[in-house]
Amino acid sequence: LKYSFKFRPNTCADRIYGGAYQGFGLAVTTFGDRKQLGDPVTFYVFQGARIARFNPRLSLNYEWNFGLSAGWKPYDNDYNSYNGAVGSRVNAYLNAGIYLNWSLSRYFDFIIGGDFTHFSNGNTKIPNAGLNSAGIGAGLTYNFGRERAEIPQRTPAPEFRRHFSYDLVLFGSWCSKGVEVGDVLYASPDTYPVVGFNFSALYNFGYKFRAGLSLDGVYDGSANVYVPDRIAELGGGAPLEFARPTIDRQLALGLSGRAEFVMPYFTIGLGLGMNVLHKGGDLKAFYQTLTLKVGITRNAFAHIGYSLRDFHMPNFLMLGVGYRFNNKYPRHY
Repeated sequence: LKYSFKFRPNTCADRIYGGAYQGFGLAVTTFGDRKQLGDPVTFYVFQGARIARFNPRLSLNYEWNFGLSAGWKPYDNDYNSYNGAVGSRVNAYLNAGIYLNWSLSRYFDFIIGGDFTHFSNGNTKIPNAGLNSAGIGAGLTYNFGRERAEIPQRTPAPEFRRHFSYDLVLFGSWCSKGVEVGDVLYASPDTYPVVGFNFSALYNFGYKFRAGLSLDGVYDGSANVYVPDRIAELGGGAPLEFARPTIDRQLALGLSGRAEFVMPYFTIGLGLGMNVLHKGGDLKAFYQTLTLKVGITRNAFAHIGYSLRDFHMPNFLMLGVGYRFNNKYPRHY
């Protein structure tokens, strides 16, 4: 069940952003295995826009969803040991898809398309293999007030002046850790704090795209965690002890390239980077970031992100706030 809102058709903002719409939704999902996985309930925000228009009634659109899902049956060593997908009762929800939109009448649209969905907890608790699905779907959309909104308006779009802007982000989170002992990976029972910052210099090429470089600093409390006494554990069956190194082995400074897709209210960003100052181990890394910036005011925004290593190893969540300096983005109504 979804509700969305958008700019009035034919206004300059509507034309710039391809009829962008955004809103919030509620979903109940079943995987046919309620005992081991549960039937999670998801609340999410979403945004979509037109990719191409074939005629006045038919268009190809995209849409992404992001939210939280609750009601999972997590892994339990004694009661749910076959569930290696999720280790927590609450998990993040990501979804992206494309679909055809056919206007049947003034108020009703028929939609059909495909999508990809990912559930995981962002490495906040082990296991975190996640659960992925791909599918096709069809539905009907009812458009409130479209009769009134179809009055044509041709307001000229403000001229876009290319410029540099600078984003400062402060973030924090927590994460879990697996440590190799011999050929076996053991999960630490502890969770570890993560705090950091990004300072990005981004060139704004136009209304919908900016790119540049970012200086990334992080303290990762899970970095280089180790088991100090392997011989006693392997020989005597004593429980594992997980030890943290000195703080200098958990600090890193990296440099990354960033690209951002800018839309009303939301900005989606991708980053590729390397840690350049560190003491080795886990921090000698090629990392990737996926971020969502949610506008709060013209310059302030909430920041939700996720960091990976080598495109597959989970790092940590990045939950924080940010501020944009030298923002010369044109105002449009």
